[in-house]
Amino acid sequence: MVSLHHPSPLGSGPRPGARETIVLLAALMALNAIAIDAMIPALEDIASHLGVVEENRRQLVIIAYTIGFGVGQLFWGPLADRFGRKPMLTAGIAVYVAFAFLCSAAPTFEMLIIARAFQGGAAAASRVIVLAMVRNLFEGEAMARVMSLVAMVFMVVPVLAPSIGQAILVIGPWQSIFWALGLYGLAVGTWAFLRIPETLRPEHRRSLGAADLLEGARAVVSDRQSLGYIASIQQIVFDVFKRPELIALVFGAVAAPMALASFTNSKLVGRFGLRRVAHSGVVAFALLALGHASVATLWGEGLAGFVVGQALVLASFSFCSANMNTLAMERMAPVAGMASSIQGVVGTVLAALAGFAIGQAFNGTQIPYLWGLSICGATGLALVVLTDRGRLFEKLQDAHAPAPRAPAHQAG
Repeated sequence: MVSLHHPSPLGSGPRPGARETIVLLAALMALNAIAIDAMIPALEDIASHLGVVEENRRQLVIIAYTIGFGVGQLFWGPLADRFGRKPMLTAGIAVYVAFAFLCSAAPTFEMLIIARAFQGGAAAASRVIVLAMVRNLFEGEAMARVMSLVAMVFMVVPVLAPSIGQAILVIGPWQSIFWALGLYGLAVGTWAFLRIPETLRPEHRRSLGAADLLEGARAVVSDRQSLGYIASIQQIVFDVFKRPELIALVFGAVAAPMALASFTNSKLVGRFGLRRVAHSGVVAFALLALGHASVATLWGEGLAGFVVGQALVLASFSFCSANMNTLAMERMAPVAGMASSIQGVVGTVLAALAGFAIGQAFNGTQIPYLWGLSICGATGLALVVLTDRGRLFEKLQDAHAPAPRAPAHQAG
């Protein structure tokens, strides 16, 4: 188990142990995943109840949330750098809960999409602030190990969320899923408020003045290491393979190897080095995605082949995500909130746009999705080569490299 007795000065208040901290951070980040995955079994019911005829249009329930989540990250980071991690996390979860209940009362599809976008924007607080908290407490390979363990616990959500969504639909209407999201947010928010300490160092507290904001953004985008780094699945299972009853099993079969890979990653980074494991994961992801798309295009595949291929592809992705987040945040301690915001906005919005394009390209087969994933893998590999040129597959040597300087305008 990773030790949480890090020299970073925590604020006053309760200090949970290692296991509780990891589970709590995972539960906070799961606010976003469960808001997406639990909705998937309900998309047909939502479309039918709100008069949505075009099948591809129902994907907006997912896409709107994801775009809101991406854009919202731009705001929570600077606020957390100014007012502290804990109060902004509490505020974000409160807004998330409010919009979950508003979604359940939406009278039209358009109102639902608007409410979903704002719900996603509120959920962005969990991603931005949790990542900033981890960066405040850890650095280098220790941060990567913690993020891997958080991801391992977090991967339980894709396994359970579709089943939970289906179970809720058995006993209630689709609105009940939003009620459940609101109650979950309320429970996790209360847990975090009671148990999590403030992790922002006093000397890193920043103002919201234009000079500080621009300086923080400049520090992030000018650092090459920082800058470098599911909407179709329901239709694939329902319409391509004609097995809607297996949607939860498909999610579980793909997510379980990802959880195992995240646990394995937490061990490998300490032995082989953060950069070496991250780069190997990117190469494996790109090659496996390309291989799966090629096989399915040339020879076809059944549902079992699709699940096995995606399990391999996304398990390899688990060796990329936590490690690349760590590399991107490694030198960002003085501007952790701003860095988490900018990186989150770029990554999430681009992912949402790519997901929307792939989803709209759905043609009754899984092929557009597979080739879209392959293009993403190739793009990611190219970015790694450009970002870490000269240091590919090396062990992390620069854990104590000079950080971006703190701005002159510190908050009082």
